[in-house]
Amino acid sequence: MEFKNAFLYIALFLLSVGITVFVERKLIKHLSGKASQPIYSEGPSWHAKKSGTPTMGGLAFLPASLLCLVFSFFFVIIFPQQSSTFISVIITLIYAIANSLVGIFDDLTKLKRKENAGLTPFQKLFLQFLLAVIFLMARAFYLKDDTTIDFSFGKIDFGFLYYPLAIIILLGIVNCANLTDGIDGLASSVAFAIGIVFFLISSNPDTTLISLILSGVALGFLFFNLNPAMIFMGDTGSLFLGAMGASLSFSLKNPFLILFIGGVYVIEGVSVILQVIYFKATRKRLFKMAPLHHHLEKSGFSENKICLIAVLLTLALSLIAGIL
Repeated sequence: MEFKNAFLYIALFLLSVGITVFVERKLIKHLSGKASQPIYSEGPSWHAKKSGTPTMGGLAFLPASLLCLVFSFFFVIIFPQQSSTFISVIITLIYAIANSLVGIFDDLTKLKRKENAGLTPFQKLFLQFLLAVIFLMARAFYLKDDTTIDFSFGKIDFGFLYYPLAIIILLGIVNCANLTDGIDGLASSVAFAIGIVFFLISSNPDTTLISLILSGVALGFLFFNLNPAMIFMGDTGSLFLGAMGASLSFSLKNPFLILFIGGVYVIEGVSVILQVIYFKATRKRLFKMAPLHHHLEKSGFSENKICLIAVLLTLALSLIAGIL
């Protein structure tokens, strides 16, 4: 890595961390008593003490990512032949911010109703579907993405099948990231690990820049979100992080990578599906509570220990992605 590359990357990472920390401090002061997180009534009983913790901390991701976008423009100035890099970063951040807007509407609806139920599942999926289609169309038009996926053993052209698979992956990861945001620090620590892994395996500048922004905002938020959390990110933040993580695999021309690097998201989502199927078939519960992090909580694991396990599992599953 050349010196000017390294300097830009380090500066971008520190900028994303610093802005997130700065804005988060302001949000905690401003949102305390005004935007308190409605606690899920059927969740673990000890979560009741979290009532009153401010939410929508994910709002800090928006100014942080936008300022990082402006800063990353210097990359194009230094390397004018890499203009496609800036376009890729723009598309990714617009996609992530648009998903965050869906989360904002969801969080505001919850606050208005004073309960842990915002937009209906159909409303959220419909909006996320539209955003996924626009994201894929933008990459195809501006970055000339095709239906070919790169693997270590060669390229495979999925043809028209590529698009439904890509949409399923985008919607699945975004919503599984949302499910992961159930205990202090979990969603942000997993997002941080995902960003670091993509940075390490990155083979192009846009993946590097996006991964540093993702890991930077996640780390900045973690300072306030590890147990006991001073603020929650809300759907405003979890949908943003999920969209950022999912989009990174597209910048590496292999959407399947996020299924392994974001394996914790997948496991959390699958645990909910299995719980529902098993209960309908047997009228018994497969897990003490779903998603899986609540099962671990009820099995005696502390929230910070679950976060550590999730980070280590992300790193372990990423070895499979490295093989791909």
